[in-house]
Amino acid sequence: MLQVFDERNRDVIVSVAGRLTHRDQAAVSPFDSAVQGGDAVWEGLRLHHGRIFLLAEHLARLRRSAQALAFASVPSDEQIIAEIRRTVAANEMTDGVHIRLTLTRGVKITSGMDPRLNQSGPTLIVLPEYKPPVYAATGIALITSSIRRPAPDCLDPKIHHANLLPSILAKIEANVAGADDALMLDQRGFVAETNATNVFCATRGVLGTPTPAACPEGITRAAVLDLAAGAGIECVTGDYSLTQLYTADEVFVTGTMGGIAPVIQIDGRVIGTGQPGPLTARLTAMLASLTETAGTPVT
Repeated sequence: MLQVFDERNRDVIVSVAGRLTHRDQAAVSPFDSAVQGGDAVWEGLRLHHGRIFLLAEHLARLRRSAQALAFASVPSDEQIIAEIRRTVAANEMTDGVHIRLTLTRGVKITSGMDPRLNQSGPTLIVLPEYKPPVYAATGIALITSSIRRPAPDCLDPKIHHANLLPSILAKIEANVAGADDALMLDQRGFVAETNATNVFCATRGVLGTPTPAACPEGITRAAVLDLAAGAGIECVTGDYSLTQLYTADEVFVTGTMGGIAPVIQIDGRVIGTGQPGPLTARLTAMLASLTETAGTPVT
């Protein structure tokens, strides 16, 4: 699985600190905290039929993350939405768009880690791209990474931060192994998530997903849990070992970039029948129906 360049994105207009500019001329200061130390928070948003799915939930997580990192200030939801609208309008975008929303601590007066050096900011970046779901509907293959997710007392996953090196290292391992993505375990050896998505498994009709002790509380993950509850599908949040995933009837992953994607192989083991399972298909249809009707209008 390798994303490819979409020609429609060649002249994309992005917003950096309130300045709309062509992607090739966009600039972030070398003194910005995101450059200096990955000191930023972010959200992935999906623009569908002129609406952004679960925008309020994404902005709430962005705000919680910035607060946890002690950002001196955070733009209001209204300010952020206004900048999203302005950027989307500049690109005449309405559908099939992924928006990478990044908020950095801002620009430092001199290079260094100390947040007291940040006397200008924060910096808001709105990057929209035409981007379909990134995973094949026919299913993906995973390998287990040697890179562990940090424990909450090391770096709490409830902070949706932009310091993504563990995920990148895990993705490198997946690439070398010829897999689509990598499963990542927590410090105890239980499944946390993949390098980019939350994980679900299904065994004898019961849905399961790892606790968010070592993975972000995904927005799409929460939507799937709500859909399952509304449909009367039993779901258990807990600790899941690799063996439980290897022997599950179905496994799928969730995320803004890919929606729901079936997993048909893990570490060389075929999952279930090796095809997307019925519960995965059912939840995929339910999520698609929800995204067709729900969302905050931005165009």
